[in-house]
Amino acid sequence: MKHIPRKRFGQHFLSDPAIIDGIVRAIDPRPGQAVVEIGPGLAALTQPLVERVGQLTVIELDRDLAARLRAHPQLTVIESDVLKVDFAQIQPAPPATKLRVVGNLPYNISTPILFHLLPFAGAVEDQHFMLQKEVIDRMVAAPSTSDYGRLSVMLQWRYAMENVLFVPPEAFEPPPKVDSAVVRMVPRADFAPLDVNALSELVQVAFSQRRKLLRHTLGKWLEARAFSGTFDVQRRAEEVPVAEYLALAQAVARSA
Repeated sequence: MKHIPRKRFGQHFLSDPAIIDGIVRAIDPRPGQAVVEIGPGLAALTQPLVERVGQLTVIELDRDLAARLRAHPQLTVIESDVLKVDFAQIQPAPPATKLRVVGNLPYNISTPILFHLLPFAGAVEDQHFMLQKEVIDRMVAAPSTSDYGRLSVMLQWRYAMENVLFVPPEAFEPPPKVDSAVVRMVPRADFAPLDVNALSELVQVAFSQRRKLLRHTLGKWLEARAFSGTFDVQRRAEEVPVAEYLALAQAVARSA
C-alpha cells in the first residue's frame, strides 16, 4: 500500500537516486560502524546505508512506517519521537565505539533535534543531516553576517561543520517549498567545557534584540548576576565571535 506523506510529521521523502548516492558518498559508511538514522521514512537512504554497514538502527515516529521497517531483518527499529530518545542508551556494537547519526530531518522540528543531540556529542563520531538550506546557512554562519545567531554559536561551540551538498526541491516527493542541503557535523575534541543550558541562556539573551547594542540585553543580564568581569557590551550580538561568548560563559560560571 502506498504511504501518504503526513503533513503533521513534516514528511517529504527523498526520491532522486543521484542525490541519494551523493549523500551516501558524503557519509561514507563502512562495515561494522554504528549508524543511527533519524526518520528513515520509505527507506530511500536506509537501504544503501544498511547494504554498506550490515546493521542499522532507525528512529521512526510514524507507526505505519515503523511497522514496514521492522520487516527488514537488518534494522533495529526505535518507534519514538526522536526528541524523547536517550542516545546514550544506544550502545554501539564492537568494534564501533561511537555512533554515526544521519537523517533527513523533519523541517518543522529540525532545530529542536539539533539541540536535543548536543548533550550526546561525546558519544558521536559525526552527524550528517539533510535540512532546510537556510538553517544550514545559519549553522555555519560567520560573525557579522545576517545568518549568524544563537544556532551558530551553540553548534559551533561543539561541532566543526560544513555544508557538503545542495538538494533541490524536486529531489523529494512531495517537493518542499524550500531548498535543502546536507551538513556534516563533527564533534570537537577541543571544545570549551561548559554547561549547555547556561550557555544557551546567555546566547538567547544576547540575540533577543539583535538590532540593539548588547548593553540593553546581555549587559543587564550580567548586571543582575553581579558579574564583575570585563566584556564589551557596546556591540551588537552578531559582532561577537563564538570564542568570546564561550569565554564569557566560563567567566560567569566562575563568578557565580
